[in-house]
Amino acid sequence: MIQAASFTLADLARIVAERAEAAPDQSYTAKLLAKGTAAAAKKLGEEAVEAVIAAVEGDRAGLVAEAADVLYHLLVVLRSRDVPLDAVMNELERRTAQSGLAEKASRPR
Repeated sequence: MIQAASFTLADLARIVAERAEAAPDQSYTAKLLAKGTAAAAKKLGEEAVEAVIAAVEGDRAGLVAEAADVLYHLLVVLRSRDVPLDAVMNELERRTAQSGLAEKASRPR
């Protein structure tokens, strides 16, 4: 059973947006964005690999921490390309309106 958290991805997206407006010497988010999308995407990839390693090794605490890093860095990458979280959530909603197998089969090749 999934337990609802009081802190949401929307909350995190709002914080990323606020911190993106800070000076790069005052905010890690702003510093990462100042380096450009490629740097932010590279960091996202690194965090994703670390999450995979934690999962494979059965490191629950490590997986929780790395998953948090992945979500944060994904939101930074989305911000770098002006893609709002709502666009991603709308896509997830559209996809989950049917089974995963049916959705995948319906994608253009």
